[in-house]
Amino acid sequence: LCCCAAERSIRRDMERLLSGVARLGAGVAGLSFIGGQCLYNVEGGHRAVIFDQIRGVLPKAVSEGTGVRIPLIQTPVIIDIRSRPREIRSVTGTKDLQMVNIYLRVLSRPREEKLSHIYQTLGTNFDDRVLPSLGNEVLKSVVAQYNADQLLSMREQISRQIRETLTKRAATFDLVLDDVSITHLVFGKEFTNAIEQKQVAQQEAERQSYVVAKAEQEKRAAVIRAEGEAEAALLISKALEESGNGLIEVRRIDAARDVADTLSKSRGLTYLPGSNNGAGNYLLGVNTPSS
Repeated sequence: LCCCAAERSIRRDMERLLSGVARLGAGVAGLSFIGGQCLYNVEGGHRAVIFDQIRGVLPKAVSEGTGVRIPLIQTPVIIDIRSRPREIRSVTGTKDLQMVNIYLRVLSRPREEKLSHIYQTLGTNFDDRVLPSLGNEVLKSVVAQYNADQLLSMREQISRQIRETLTKRAATFDLVLDDVSITHLVFGKEFTNAIEQKQVAQQEAERQSYVVAKAEQEKRAAVIRAEGEAEAALLISKALEESGNGLIEVRRIDAARDVADTLSKSRGLTYLPGSNNGAGNYLLGVNTPSS
């Protein structure tokens, strides 16, 4: 009898313990379920738009952190509000009917206070729905106002006009454009060949200008040289008129002195003076022995 009573006591204790564990597990599971259904997290750089089954989309978005919702009635929609890059490509014609391929880089983000309206009208992929069509339309309208060569010489002005026009158009959809810039300009083959031919022609024209300028300078130098020679001849003539043959004799003596100096330095010549006041002078060529 004592053993049966002890067994029943142990069985009752085990049943109470298992019952407590089951209730604890059920409580934890219930709390986890309620926490998962009632709580949600909003990461940094995101906002949550609440869709209510009764009232529809709530007007105010929820910022970062942990929020509370009513299970089965409210659903949070997480939207990224950080600036995202997008490249828009467009093939359009210029004012002079040249085709150009333009690459436009856009940094866009939604207006935070208008997130509920953006979600109601455009959904979560609002940038995919708006920016490609707006970018192509603005690029075509702006580029059509300029010639192809102006796209290169006035690139900064054209980029600024595109940015201002596209920013105004995007603002009607509650989108903010942080940056708009032209990254590439690709012209057609015909226009590229025309630019190369124009550059070659400009280089040839510059070369011809240099040749003409050089010829002009040579012409001026020849005139100056001729004027100098004429003036020298005039001075010599005047000196001959004033001094007679004395100038010629002086020049002859200077020339003879130069010849004598040159001959004295020559190793293969020997000078033999004669008599009768210099008559019968000789220059002998002496061959030096080869080493």
